[in-house]
Formats: sequence, structure tokens, C-alpha cells
Amino acid sequence: MNRSYASAAPIIWFVLFMSVFIWSAIQPHNYFTWFLEVIPAVIGFIILALTRQKSPLTTLVYCLILLHMCVLMIGGHYTYAEVPLFNWLKDEFNLARNNYDKVGHFIQGFVPAMIAREIVIRQRIINGSIWQAFFITCFCLALSAVYELIEWGVAVASGEGADSFLGTQGYVWDTQSDMAYCLAGALIALLTLSQWHNKQLQSL
Repeated sequence: MNRSYASAAPIIWFVLFMSVFIWSAIQPHNYFTWFLEVIPAVIGFIILALTRQKSPLTTLVYCLILLHMCVLMIGGHYTYAEVPLFNWLKDEFNLARNNYDKVGHFIQGFVPAMIAREIVIRQRIINGSIWQAFFITCFCLALSAVYELIEWGVAVASGEGADSFLGTQGYVWDTQSDMAYCLAGALIALLTLSQWHNKQLQSL
């Protein structure tokens, strides 16, 4: 990697994160929903900032995490059921619902799979690529299940106020399809990015 880019990358990532965060916080659809959707990105940002010097990650994983954060903040601003582009797609193709939440759940598998892969390989937690892939896939599904439980808990605690956070849009199989999209994201990430990831891991 070009040294000048490597030194400038954290600044670029910070500017991009803050730009999207500030935009997201300006007159969102609902501040309660915005907080619920954006707080994971904020927590992730803090963790990455604290560990950047001691335990830096690969550039690929940092970029993927930033992408995930942006997806969360866009969803927080509009709510997952009202993202304009996906409302347009719904109307244009006569879809039954706004499917931005499925993008979010796909990313929920795609990005954590690479984070988990980096940790598993660098910490030598599991040997063998097949067992690594199996563990990472299971981890992503478990993460998705935990998120669905959190959504359920918020819905029970806050009643109708959590409708925008749940984003089911009346779809009876929403929870199951969310987990299926997460599984697809994890598998596609492992299949398409592993070799690229390996090269970056070797350069650390």
C-alpha cells in the first residue's frame, strides 16, 4: 500500500464517518429510532479509535466497517422502511415493501464475517480454513439472532414506539428472512474477499 495513503486513510475515514453522522442527526424521521439505529455505529467508532494504535486492522476491514456504519446511519435517518431510493424501487417494480432493511441485514453478515475472520486468523483461534469458515458463519448467524432478540426486547419495552425500529412492514417472515440475508452476506464475503484479505493480512 502507498505510504502516503496509509497515513491519510484514518483522516479520510474520520471525515467520512463524521460527515454521514452529522447528516444523519439533522432532522431524522424520529430521534428515538435514530438513536437505536446509530448507537452501534458510535460504539464501533469509539472501539476502533481506542484500538487503532495497539491493534490496527487491515484496510479492507476498516473500509467494510465504515460501509456498515454508513448503512446504519442512513437507516437511522430515514428509518429502514422509508429510505427514498428503496421507496422508488418499490414503486417502480411494484414491490410489496421497502427492502432497505434487507440490505442492512445482508451487510450485517458481510462485514462481521470479515471482522471475525481477521480476529480468528490473527489470534490463531481456529486452524484450518474450513473450520474457520464454519465458525465465522455460525458467529454471524448468532449475531443476527442476538440483534433480533434486541429488536424484540425494544418492541416489548416501548410498544408502538419501536415500529420504525423493527421495520417489519407487515411481513410475517421478516425475522427469518433477516437471518437468511445475514447468512448470505457472510457466505458471499468469505467466498469473494478471503484471498484479498489474506494478502492484506500478510502485509501487516
